[in-house]
This record gives sequence, structure tokens and C-alpha cells, in this order.
Amino acid sequence: MTGILDGRRTWEPPRPVVRGRADHTAIVGCELYVDGAAVESPGPAADLAVLYEKACAQEGAFIWLGLHEPTEAALTHVADVFGLHPLAVEDILHREQRVKIEQYEDVFFLVVRAAQYVEHERVTATSEIVSTGFVRLFVGPRFVITVRQGTVMELSSLRADLSSDARALSQGPWSVVHAILDRLVDGYVDIAAALQTDIELTEAAVFAPGTPVTVEQVYQLKRQLMKFKAAVLPLQRPLAALTGKQFADLPKEIRRYFSDVADHHAAAVDQVVGFDDVLNTLLQARLAQLTVEQNNDLRKIASWAAIAALPTAIAGVYGMNFTHMPELTSRYGYPTVLLLVLVSATVLHRVLRRAGWL
Repeated sequence: MTGILDGRRTWEPPRPVVRGRADHTAIVGCELYVDGAAVESPGPAADLAVLYEKACAQEGAFIWLGLHEPTEAALTHVADVFGLHPLAVEDILHREQRVKIEQYEDVFFLVVRAAQYVEHERVTATSEIVSTGFVRLFVGPRFVITVRQGTVMELSSLRADLSSDARALSQGPWSVVHAILDRLVDGYVDIAAALQTDIELTEAAVFAPGTPVTVEQVYQLKRQLMKFKAAVLPLQRPLAALTGKQFADLPKEIRRYFSDVADHHAAAVDQVVGFDDVLNTLLQARLAQLTVEQNNDLRKIASWAAIAALPTAIAGVYGMNFTHMPELTSRYGYPTVLLLVLVSATVLHRVLRRAGWL
């Protein structure tokens, strides 16, 4: 019945609802910049509503809010404070999302996929070579919000580097987006260089005597390259939109910076596509080698079967129990037949070996 308390529980007065604050466990960085200088850095204890009011009230001010794997409640609160579109918020709640850029009135929503090279001694059938994770960005006139999932591409060092570059930050929230994409693409280039080393070592091992590389190892390397490829290639469209005329609100100076990022990204794309072709060739070469090895094994088995069939045929003649056989009454018949078997088998072995079957 309503109003009756459970006697087994201790009654507590209702806790006051604290409004204006996000889930502090999700905030990993929060700064208010004015003319490129950080004037407030409340961090996880930020009162987002008050801070956003300050940013809107000052010319040349904006907020950089960093979130790491926020809860739905925390994300909803951030969306209420900054006026984020519900569809974009819904996209963040779904971990797997395609790389894209969208515009909701004066707020841009960008999804990128970061990658990280995993150090390893050698490529095995189960090696993890590339680890990936999503970074989502909301960019408005007075704020930029970064939402990370996973441990790939931490932004704390980038935040520290940008804080010492007031000239770059004075260009507004898009300067943060450029810095993130620039570091993201530089990471792609570094990973491509490391993958090139793995591919070259694998290629040398495939064509080395003894061929210690298995098909599973080559295929695992290709799978990891496909994961990396899924992060690198889709970024072409967002960069094309940022450097083109699709979004007229972007400052011209920022477009020039994005053009430089797009050039570096194009080089990484060319490398990845080239790696894909090389691994396809290596996989086909290793499969061809296996086919040749199997044929060699079959020829060896057939050769030894032929050598074994020769004495079997001679012995089979004497197993017929004929009465009139010359060797039966001969004193040297048995050793003569054994010598015949040995000589015949030796001659056949040399013939097959000279033909390359043994």
C-alpha cells in the first residue's frame, strides 16, 4: 500500500538532485579557452552549464570537453547543456559506427576511427597487430566535445601540447579538430611503416628455404591489415568534405590545414592499398607452395611404392608353388634372386631420384 514503509529498511530523507553537473567519472578534461589561452581548467568538477554560459558571453572563447566512455545519463546531460542533436547522441551509444561527418544546424558531428600498433616479437596465427577504437567529436561555435571509447589514442598529451600553442587555439574549436585529425593521420603513417616491416619479414620468410611461415600466419597478417584498412580508408570522405565547399561555415584558414592532413592521409591510403596487394600475392604464393609440396609428397610415396612393388612381384612368383622352377634345385638360386631384387631396387631408386621424384 502506498505510504507504508518497509520495516526492515531504515528510512532516509530523499537526496537533493544536483543539476548542472555531468558524470564526473566520464570527464577526462575540460578547459575554457579565451583567445587561445586556458583561463579555466575545472576538469572533472566542471559545472558545464555555467562554463558554457561564460564561453558564450566572451568573444573568442570556447570550451574543450573531453569524455571517456560516458554513461547514457552523462551523455544526455551534456547533450542538454550544449544542445546536441538526439540522433548524434544515439550514434555514440552504439559502439560500432561508420566513419562520417554530419551537420546538425550549427553543430558538426564527426566520427573517426583511431588505430594503434601492438608490439609483438613475430607474427603468429593469433597475433593482434593493430588495435582500433572510435573517437567522436561535436564541434559548435563555442565548444568542441571529444568522446573516446577504448584506450586507443589518448588525448591528454595533445591537450597539453595545444595549451602551449595560443596562436593555433585562437582559431577556435576547429583548431582542436585539426590537431586531433593531424595526430590521427600521423598515427596511420607510423602504423603503416611498422606494418611494412612485418610484411617484408613475412615475404622473406615465405620465399626462404624451408618456408617456416604457415598460411594461417599470412592470413592473420591480412586480417589485421583489413582492420587497419577499415580505419584508414573511410576517412577520405570526411576530409574531402572538410577541404571542399560542402560546409560553407568552416573558416578558409582551417580548410588549408585540413588540406595538409588530407595529403598525408592520401599517402597512408596508398600504402595500405599496396600492402593489400602484396599480402594477396603472398597468400597465393604460399598456397602454391603447399600444392607443390603436396605433389612432391605424392611423388615420393609413389616412388617408394614402386620400389616396394618390385621385390613383392618377384616374391609373388615363388609363392605360386610351381613344381618345375629352375632356381628351386639350384644351389645358388636363393642368393641369386635376393641379389636380383637388391640390384633392381637400387637401379629403380637411382632412376627415380635422377628424375626428381625422390
